[in-house]
Order: sequence, then structure tokens, then C-alpha cells
Amino acid sequence: MGTGSALRVGVFVFDGAEELDVVGPYDVLAAWAQHSPLRPQVCTFSADGRGVRCAKGLRLLPDCDADEALPLHVLVYPGGRGTRALAADPAHLRWVRSLRATVPLVTSVCTGALVLAAAGLLAGRPAATHHAAVDELVALDPSVLVDTEARFVDDGDVVTSAGVSAGIDMALHLVARLDGPDAAAEVRRAIQYDPAPPV
Repeated sequence: MGTGSALRVGVFVFDGAEELDVVGPYDVLAAWAQHSPLRPQVCTFSADGRGVRCAKGLRLLPDCDADEALPLHVLVYPGGRGTRALAADPAHLRWVRSLRATVPLVTSVCTGALVLAAAGLLAGRPAATHHAAVDELVALDPSVLVDTEARFVDDGDVVTSAGVSAGIDMALHLVARLDGPDAAAEVRRAIQYDPAPPV
């Protein structure tokens, strides 16, 4: 993916981020970092480096601020109720567009797609989001080709996932894409991710 440095993945955190949107992909990617000879670096970051309170009250202290997180090869943008304010914040959207110019692979979980759409990153592209946010996504950009069935949509340099737990599936897909299906299978076994819902 070549920026000349070690493969670096950043998970953006913010007030109102959905907890599992953050920690699901993070756990997959951190487990990958422990097992892979590629030794990817996985970090969490907030805009200013300060702690955040997630949608259900979990407090997180990120590793660094947005400037310190760079350069990134992969950005993971979670969803959650906090995305609505960010999708309406022109300064934040400019920042997202500036990241797009330097980060080879941008991904979102759940309603993180709303921010990507508001920033113009999903125009005319297939994408997924939480099933309850499809109308919001279309309202932000009617040109987005919303896939209401897929757990995740890989459109090359942008990968989006459906709601919450789908971010785990997307993160495993990222591992398979970046390091091969055997590496992804090893991570899946390590975190014992074998979905068999009781209801």
C-alpha cells in the first residue's frame, strides 16, 4: 500500500461513537498485529488526542491526536449518534477530505458512512450502512448506491460496512485483503469469532 513506512491503521474515535463500531474492528486489527509478520501498527486517535465518551457511556483514551496518527495506510471511521454532528460540520468534512487525499484505504462502520457521504467520498459509489440510516445516507448524497443486504461493501479504496457488528466482518475482510485469507482465519480463531446467534 506503499507510503514507505510500516503498515499503519488508525481508528478514529469521537464523542458519541458506537462502542462496538470502535472496539470490534480494533480488536480484530490488534489481534492481527500480534500474529502477522507484517507487524502492522494499529492506533486509536481523536481529533485533539483527548478522551471521548462513546454513545452508551464508555470512556476511551486514544493513543494520540489526528496529526500524530499520520501517516495512515488505513482509516477506520466508526458510526454512532455522534456522526450526525460531524456530518454537518464543514471543518470536519474538510479534514476528512484531506485525509482521503493521503490515506490509500478509507473504511467506515455503520453510520460512519454518513460522514463519508457528507464529505463527498461516496458519490456514485456502492456503500453499506446501518439499516436504519439508509434514508439519511441517501438524503446526504442521492448518488450513493446503497446496498441494503451486504455486511460490507469493498469498492477498492473505500470499504463500508453495515451496522455495528458488521464492522467485525469488515475488519476480518481487511486482514484477508492486506495479509491473505490464512491470516484472517488465524485472527478469527484467535478471537473465537464464530457467529451463531441464540435468537
